Amino acid sequence: MSEKTLVRDLTQGSIVKSLLSYAAPLFIANALQAVYNVVDMMVVGQVEGGLGMAAVSIGGDIIHIVTFLLIGFTGAGQIILSQFVGAKKSEEIKKMIGTMFVVTFTLSLIMFILCMLLGETFMELINADVQVRGPAKAYYVTGICGVFFIAGYNCICSILRGMGDSKHPLYFIGIASILNIILDILFVAGFHWSTFGASLATVIGQTVSFVIGLVFLYRHKTEFGFDFKRRSFRVHKEVFIPLVKLGIPMSIQMAAITLSKTVLAAWINDCGWVYTALAGVYNKLSMFIGIITNSLTTAGGANIAQNIGAAKYHRVPKILFFVFLTTGVLCGICTLAVVLFPTQIFSMFTTDAQVISVSGVLVTPLALFFIGGIARSVGFSLINGSGNSKMNLLVALLDGIIFRIGLAYLFGFVMEMSVRGFWLGDALAGFMPFVIAAAFFASGRWKKNSHIIKAED
Repeated sequence: MSEKTLVRDLTQGSIVKSLLSYAAPLFIANALQAVYNVVDMMVVGQVEGGLGMAAVSIGGDIIHIVTFLLIGFTGAGQIILSQFVGAKKSEEIKKMIGTMFVVTFTLSLIMFILCMLLGETFMELINADVQVRGPAKAYYVTGICGVFFIAGYNCICSILRGMGDSKHPLYFIGIASILNIILDILFVAGFHWSTFGASLATVIGQTVSFVIGLVFLYRHKTEFGFDFKRRSFRVHKEVFIPLVKLGIPMSIQMAAITLSKTVLAAWINDCGWVYTALAGVYNKLSMFIGIITNSLTTAGGANIAQNIGAAKYHRVPKILFFVFLTTGVLCGICTLAVVLFPTQIFSMFTTDAQVISVSGVLVTPLALFFIGGIARSVGFSLINGSGNSKMNLLVALLDGIIFRIGLAYLFGFVMEMSVRGFWLGDALAGFMPFVIAAAFFASGRWKKNSHIIKAED
């Protein structure tokens, strides 16, 4: 690797400075990405009403399934790249970049085909109201056409973040977000293209973001050792195996949570389109807290991965402590906001009186979900940063399926709390990653990863 490089060493200096300087651009980037996702629902909700919101919610669920599966693999590549960076393995970094591109685009093609074939079946499974199926299909069909750009953008950002650069992905998503907001207003409020217009605005934004990122990587190819020649875009067995070992559990983790939320959505949809629209509000506000938790989780995971790769284990507990402290302050503020000003917050999404009248059922579940964000950040920072595939799989099964669906069923049906119980179960399941991570940390097994190349190899 050349002396001038995009790679940033996270194994030296102040842990607080390293963590926060890495997390800050992530926070802004995630916030911008969440904004342009929420703008879809807000603009459609204000122009089309509750039915439009419900359609965006259902169509968005289908697109999120694809996105989460792709993020599982790109996230795994990011963690392994970080460990290679900490271990100073330049050749493995180059091989991982080429392998990530091939694997990511192959998966996006498979997911595109599956979603086009099974989209209608998905709406049947979740009991989507017949009134919203047409607009929901317009939203997800348009959105799924942008899956290749979603894949490409996430791959590029994971490569940069894996090497310690969280700043440039912020620039890419910033341009895309501004463009998406402008086009949302133009297509939905101006041209009255409804859910199709909202989804088209998002696809155009993602396309621009991907192209800008790709040009940036190509112009800086000598700085991170990837030549962009055709022969470099291939699967290298020695890095493909660890990518699959970690990528599959991380994708299962994402898919399991999505699956459980799909089950919850089916139960909620049975209660009518008003609660389907309200579910969209719950999901979007959950996304906002995800801005905080995902930023700190990614920053914590990257710092931990590099330090494990460099065998600097003594820095890991300090990283976890500052993840807990920072997330605690930010999530605490959000919790107070939703408890003290619920009506004002929910009214930002719609003026539909029917939706607003039942929105109070969200307050307690959202508050618990926000508090649980603190536990999730700490837990996933350690589990993801360690690169331990077994722990990721365990979390996927317990958090994603058993506890989330189990608790929602318990509160919703057994205790007869209905929709309030479904959301309550979803919120409480979010504490499970911390419980698993605490036991994992105490065992000391996070220091041992046989499939990751060690610094001393």
